[in-house]
Amino acid sequence: MKNLTYIFILTLCTFLLIGCSEDLVDQVQTGSLKGVVIKKGTNQPLKNVKIITTPSTETVFTKDDGTFLIENMPLGDYSVKAELTGYLVNMQGVSIKNKNQTVSIVFEMSDDDALNTPPTAPVLLTPTDNSVNQPLSVDLVWTATDADSTDILKYKLVVKNDFDQNVIEINDLTEKHYFLQNLKFGVTYYWQVSVSDGINPTVNSPVFRFKTSDVPNNRFHYVKKTNGNYYIVSSNENNTNFQFTPLTANSWRPRMNQNAGLIAFLRTVAGSTQIFTSRPDGSDVTQVTTLSVSGFNNAEIDFSWSMNGKELIYPSFNKLYRINKDGSGLELIYTTPDGSFISECDWSYDGSKIALKTNDPNGYNVKIYVIDMAGNTIATALENVAGAAGGLNWSVDGNLLLYTRDISGYQDNNYRQLNTNIFIYNMQANTSTNISSASQKPAGTNDLDPRFSPNNAEVIFTNTSNDGISTRNIAKITLQDNKRTALFPDAEMPDWE
Repeated sequence: MKNLTYIFILTLCTFLLIGCSEDLVDQVQTGSLKGVVIKKGTNQPLKNVKIITTPSTETVFTKDDGTFLIENMPLGDYSVKAELTGYLVNMQGVSIKNKNQTVSIVFEMSDDDALNTPPTAPVLLTPTDNSVNQPLSVDLVWTATDADSTDILKYKLVVKNDFDQNVIEINDLTEKHYFLQNLKFGVTYYWQVSVSDGINPTVNSPVFRFKTSDVPNNRFHYVKKTNGNYYIVSSNENNTNFQFTPLTANSWRPRMNQNAGLIAFLRTVAGSTQIFTSRPDGSDVTQVTTLSVSGFNNAEIDFSWSMNGKELIYPSFNKLYRINKDGSGLELIYTTPDGSFISECDWSYDGSKIALKTNDPNGYNVKIYVIDMAGNTIATALENVAGAAGGLNWSVDGNLLLYTRDISGYQDNNYRQLNTNIFIYNMQANTSTNISSASQKPAGTNDLDPRFSPNNAEVIFTNTSNDGISTRNIAKITLQDNKRTALFPDAEMPDWE
């Protein structure tokens, strides 16, 4: 009996030991999972990526080199998930079948933008392709769409032309249009728009083209003022016009010469006043002078072409110079005998005489007289009067000379004029006729800067209030009936050639 009991106990312990041994074996049958996480398309290692398994084991994060390791994973099948803010979640399945097995895995993670839809190619609306006779300022309009409503679309505009190598490139536009200005006459422009949502590759529109209108035969030029700068406008009599000089350059006193095919004007350069020329379309701007045009007041200074368009004359304090239109041949031709400043000059059409207006440094003690090409005084239209005067212009035959005078005789430090009238001086009769009073100039206004019309039948001029700050307007007087007609509002310093 004792022997049987002993045998039973021994057998029971053996079974228990075998069972315990199997449990211990099961506990140590594990493997490992190692891997690396990279950015899709660049193979850039991604750090701090959260690695989670299902069934759950240890949660780990990738190192700086994108690697991770999970050890002591029980044998079995797992779903492994990689998570990182800003990237799409990536999941892969792995199977660890053998004891101490190490399974390797590579995650390629795409950022959140991978599913973003690119915008459509821009559709160019206006001007339509192959448009002609376009103005010098054109509103380029297009459209584009994006299925992802939260995307911010930015546009890039590129404009080229068949005239020069200039390329206009405007970046980061958010509006679906751009107002293109300061174009040239008779030039074909090519434009293209590209769009980006900041995520997908840029999408380009087709290339459209348009052509601007030909150069108009404008005979009127005048000056407007903005932000303290003068700029010149080219116009016909109906005031169909275009901006002749840029707003950024202080340019005034336009003078056209039909024989030269050029328009000369004054412009400020590094604090001095110089003469420039340009073609009627505003191109080929050329500085003529280097010795500055100078006097008591830049706004009151004037110069003159020769009739043949080869030369110009201009004042510099008490001296009068002649210069070729290309800037060569500078020559001193006259010096005032009393040291007074020459503010204005006008060369007769036949080239035989020059009208001068001189004054003191304050603009007063005015004298208007005529010299021959040897510098001899041959006539005097005005002298020994108080107040401002100026506005010289010869008639075609060289017998009549326009000028202005403030008949109030008022003088102050601001060169204010109270009642400036236009006169015509007759060289042969040595008489002056007031055409402002004959045409019923409005009271309290000044008539300034007169010029004969090309046929001498009319006079164009500026009229403005004598308060010195009101708007200036250009009008004309018909000499036959002394009728006044308004021409150009908010304008001054007219030229009619």
